[in-house]
Amino acid sequence: MKKYIVLVVLFVLPLVAYLFFSSGINSFGKLPILNEDLSVLKEFETDDITFDDKITILTFFGKDFSIKKVHAFNMKEKIYDRYHKFDNFQVVTITELNSEENIETFKTEINKTSDASEWLFLELEDEKIQELFKSLDSDLKLDEKLSSSYAFIIDKSMNLRGRSDDEDEGTKYAYDLSNLKEVSDKMNDDVKIILAEYRFALKKNNAQREVN
Repeated sequence: MKKYIVLVVLFVLPLVAYLFFSSGINSFGKLPILNEDLSVLKEFETDDITFDDKITILTFFGKDFSIKKVHAFNMKEKIYDRYHKFDNFQVVTITELNSEENIETFKTEINKTSDASEWLFLELEDEKIQELFKSLDSDLKLDEKLSSSYAFIIDKSMNLRGRSDDEDEGTKYAYDLSNLKEVSDKMNDDVKIILAEYRFALKKNNAQREVN
């Protein structure tokens, strides 16, 4: 009898635990879609920047590059450095026109400890910055310098992802980069979730191809 108990502990319980956690990931491990099909983003694509089939962290420096880059370094340390090597992951930052000098300085600072190749910049006219931000249809607003401390997560299908039942805000459209705790906790958790979601989908597709 003891032999059977030992076998159950060694083999059956780990299998049950695995099935439980894997089913939990499949059922609950998806980051909610808050706004669907932001195809308007395609209007802002360039030769270097595309949103289709990319996991994009979208930020807005606008005319306030010097202040917002300080906040962005919270994300650089807690998010970008950890995840920028994942396939199809990118950060896209919106700035005013003629920001080349600031952009190059920022990239140089990133390159001291990381690789700035997946942090991209899109320079836009004032009205285009406003148009792009408005298209996200969030409860947030740009400040008087057309900038924001918040970062948005856009998935590969150009849907806005976030939290539909956040314990502090209810619906959470974006993440406050000026708040280090929010970046290291909530934003980090949600980026991990969406990356895991796509990794699982890729493994599932590969397994189906092998079966077929």
